[in-house]
Amino acid sequence: MQAFALDRWEINMKIGAQLYTVREFTQTSKDFANTIKKIAKIGYETVQISGISTSIPATEVAEICNAHNLEIIITHTHPDRIKNDTAALIKDHEIMNCNYIGIGAIPGSYGHTKQGFENFVKDFTPAATAIKKSGKKFMYHNHDFEFIKFDGKTALDYLSENLPNTGFTLDTYWVQMGGGDPAFWIEKLAGKVDVIHVKDLSIINGERRMSEVLEGNLNWDAIFETCKIAGVKYAMVEQDDCYGADPFKCMETSLQNLKKQGF
Repeated sequence: MQAFALDRWEINMKIGAQLYTVREFTQTSKDFANTIKKIAKIGYETVQISGISTSIPATEVAEICNAHNLEIIITHTHPDRIKNDTAALIKDHEIMNCNYIGIGAIPGSYGHTKQGFENFVKDFTPAATAIKKSGKKFMYHNHDFEFIKFDGKTALDYLSENLPNTGFTLDTYWVQMGGGDPAFWIEKLAGKVDVIHVKDLSIINGERRMSEVLEGNLNWDAIFETCKIAGVKYAMVEQDDCYGADPFKCMETSLQNLKKQGF
């Protein structure tokens, strides 16, 4: 585990669990309840609802999380629901007492072209506006392909400049994979980045891999210092691929590493 000098600043962010990491264990109500129990036992106090079965209603999600004192911070919701079922989706988030309604990425059907991003903005602006009016915030989560450039600017720049009433769940790993600097982008989008995803990047046998936070090569000194400056409120631990390891253990390792550094 790499060490960094967190004593240089006060840490105000809350650390949470991005449930996409353990998505294979959230596909029934029983499994979801068991998973939430495990996440709470590991020591997490907040969660992101992502990758769980759509058959589990918001009321049940809220009841299970409340039973284990886990606050629901943000979701990743299917794009069709965001665009076409916005009012009901907002009600679900009210039930879960969740203020951030997230989309995992631009749907693949749009393509990663300038026209595709323009169409996406046009189609999702009404939902983003309705979400804003409800007192909640629409959040866009990046991967690496948002760093493609059109007319000298990245697609992420375009989204920031043209998609109104929208925040960004910046993913540290994917920013780095896109050739960006996570700290730079957190600062650049300051005021729009209430939530980030934290996972590390390692090189193992010549292959880039996702790894537990503080087990890889990302510049966490710069990332967390910039988070304070930019007013980031939540850092959700995520590891999309655990490469055969127990994902609950991976989530535990990340949290333990962060706690050792002062979180």
